[in-house]
Amino acid sequence: MAKTKEVDIRHFDVILAPHITEKSTLLSENNAVVFKVADKATKPEIKAAVEALFGVTVTGVNTLVTKGKTKRWRGKAYRRSDVKKAIVTLAEGQSIDVTEGVRG
Repeated sequence: MAKTKEVDIRHFDVILAPHITEKSTLLSENNAVVFKVADKATKPEIKAAVEALFGVTVTGVNTLVTKGKTKRWRGKAYRRSDVKKAIVTLAEGQSIDVTEGVRG
């Protein structure tokens, strides 16, 4: 039986939420899942958090930062927050059901 990673409370601060869009569901055909992550999270931290929380093997992590748009509301300008996303590639034959949530 495979050795499970120990879940640390800090893992919940790294992975914020799944990012569910049309593009991210198309990526799921290639064993990839997209998550919103903390701004200061590094690729090794993201990999460790996904492996510990979901019990899967991660083969790769790609990150990107989506810059916040400038919008107007009632004539006043404001700026949306920047969002860091992680595209996590899983090992062959493994998957994460993002609609189910974290068990544990």
